[in-house]
Order: sequence, then structure tokens, then C-alpha cells
Amino acid sequence: MDIIELTRELGAAIQNTEEYKRFMAAKEKNDNDEQLQKQIGDFNLLKMQLDAEYEKEEKDEAKLLQINEEIVALYNVIIEGEAMSEYNAAFEAYRALTDKISNILLMCENGEDPKTCEPSSCTGNCSSCGGCH
Repeated sequence: MDIIELTRELGAAIQNTEEYKRFMAAKEKNDNDEQLQKQIGDFNLLKMQLDAEYEKEEKDEAKLLQINEEIVALYNVIIEGEAMSEYNAAFEAYRALTDKISNILLMCENGEDPKTCEPSSCTGNCSSCGGCH
């Protein structure tokens, strides 16, 4: 079996994980949520309005403030909604899995033992740490 075939098997194994399935289900749910998609569209339109207002020679500070407040309010509605909360949680879990896979591959590329190497979760910031090993 060559390296490309092994990579394809790894890809299939990733697609079979609960993290991947949960992420894809949340993505599909969001993609098919008409209300959420309308909110995202409205958010994008507000951002375009804000950009256009900033580009004007004479800026209307009150209008800039109003549009910005609308953007923040709509952003909070979108982010705090159930669908987006689940999507973000699913994405983070999937991202943690893919980061671990990538780190293991990188460690192997650097000569670590593929059977025993384990990526560290050390961020370099001791204030976020529960203690070494």
C-alpha cells in the first residue's frame, strides 16, 4: 500500500468520526436554516453599508454609529442562536481532532516514534495551564 492510498484511508477514517459527522450535520442544518441564512445576509448587507459609509468623503458619525450598533446586535443574535452555538461547538471539537492529527503527522515528520508520539497541549502560557504532565 502506498502513502497516497494510506492518506485516502485516513481521510475516510476522519469522515467516519463522531466529530466529523457532528460538524457536517451542524453545517448542513445551518445551511438549510432559512432564518439563519437571512440573518447572515442581513449582516453582510449591514457590513457593506458600513463600508460604504466609511468610504464617503464626509462621514455621518451618527449613521456610522447606528449601522455599527445594528451589526453588533445582529451578530449577537446570530452567534447566540441555538443553531450557530451547536455549529461552533461541533467545529471546535472537529478542529481539535484535525489539529491533533496534524500535530502527530508533524511529529512523525520530525522523527518521533509514530506509535508513541503524543502532541502537547502546551500553549506556552503558564497561566492557562493545570500543570506540566
